[in-house]
Amino acid sequence: MKKYLEILKKCPLFYNIDGEDIEKMLHCLGAKVDTFDKKYTIFREGDPAKYLGIVLSGEVQVTQTDYFGNRTILSNMGVSELFAEAFAAAGTTSMPVSVIASEKSEIMFIDCNHILHTCKNGCSFHHQLIFNLMKDLADKAVMFQQRIEIISKRTTREKLLSYLMACSKNFGTNSFVIPFDRQELADFLGVDRSGLSVEISKLKKEGVIDSHRSRFKLL
Repeated sequence: MKKYLEILKKCPLFYNIDGEDIEKMLHCLGAKVDTFDKKYTIFREGDPAKYLGIVLSGEVQVTQTDYFGNRTILSNMGVSELFAEAFAAAGTTSMPVSVIASEKSEIMFIDCNHILHTCKNGCSFHHQLIFNLMKDLADKAVMFQQRIEIISKRTTREKLLSYLMACSKNFGTNSFVIPFDRQELADFLGVDRSGLSVEISKLKKEGVIDSHRSRFKLL
């Protein structure tokens, strides 16, 4: 586990915890690591919600598919980020989403019960761990609210511009790379891909944005 320490230090779950303590903690928490190929479904809708995941390498997408087979991308998680923690912490009986490796990925799994219930060793850093988990859940709630604001817009154009302006604010620049290709962006915004492409072309002609693949610039 030592080789993952630098990554784990950047993970919200281990904020303000020493590397030496993280090593001890991983043993106490029964953490395990597995590798998944691109497009492998790590968690499937309906699976028991017991473990949270930490991306050690690669990238994963949290998705949901409706009755008619339409996919919505809820979030994209990169190295050192957490996923499925809300469902695991809530004790959800079955996952309402799927988690898919968008590229070959190494994932660390931790049983959330081991976090929420302190062990017999009485580890001094366990309270910090619980605090970090609660802080992460609060941050995710804020991000979810931002997503609702974006997808609640009436038109594809409004959804796209709202998303791009949010990205510009988060990155602190008017030029940035989004973590989606065109189809994934359409799935994230909940719109038709062809309609999205039309709006991007219109906005480029109007001089509102410039774009090339996943790179966008607000003009």
